[in-house]
Amino acid sequence: MADYQTITFRQEGAKAYLTFNRPQVLNALNNQLIAESLDAVRNLPGETRVLIVRGAGKAFAAGADLEEMQRRTPWNEIDFGARRELARRLETAPFPTVAAINGYALGGGLELALACHLRIASATAKVGLPETRIGILPANGGTARLTRLVGRGRAMRMILLAEHVDATEAERLGIVDWVVEPEDFDVEVEIIADKLSKLASVSARAIIDTVSRSADMTIDHAIDYEHRWFQICLGSADKQEGVKAFLEKRKPQFGAEAGKHSF
Repeated sequence: MADYQTITFRQEGAKAYLTFNRPQVLNALNNQLIAESLDAVRNLPGETRVLIVRGAGKAFAAGADLEEMQRRTPWNEIDFGARRELARRLETAPFPTVAAINGYALGGGLELALACHLRIASATAKVGLPETRIGILPANGGTARLTRLVGRGRAMRMILLAEHVDATEAERLGIVDWVVEPEDFDVEVEIIADKLSKLASVSARAIIDTVSRSADMTIDHAIDYEHRWFQICLGSADKQEGVKAFLEKRKPQFGAEAGKHSF
């Protein structure tokens, strides 16, 4: 990995950790941070089976860097480039991606968290899309992904009124999947990362793909698509190991080879 200045990255076996590291500005997302994050995600080791994304200090990421925003025009970011690619890669990764929200996740920060497959939040976290306060709108999947999670009416309310919601309300609405006390946060993140890293790779990839696509399919098409992945799983070494381990009353030891990816 490169010598990054605005993020940190570490790999522990099958677990990868990407941390936004501009705590002095609550991890505001400038172009350098986005570029470095994208480079790290593009070059994840092939053995990666779970990616944890989090922020250093008191925030996950408190939105875009507003000083830099002043210089952005319709023409120098006409397709949102690296920001869109980073979110898309988090969303389409062939292994679980987890946003560990330890503080504020606002604007573009929440958009990146929404692109992850799962979200765990500290009880002190606050999330929101406050773009209307500066005369713009969420433009990296915020309107699309939030609407799919909370419904049209609540998404309209949160975005139009630039509402911040606390972790408990975010869990109730389905924006985050777990809320834990601050003193337990790091331990719980590690427990979840460890569990996800031990899943059968083909099975995890199948679940991510089928769940992600099913909302845009008819029920019959979704079930057919699900069954095609089931057939692939039936032919995997991990399925053989899983069944054998169950019959032998032991924990399965799923192989990492099937999890090698070009991502």
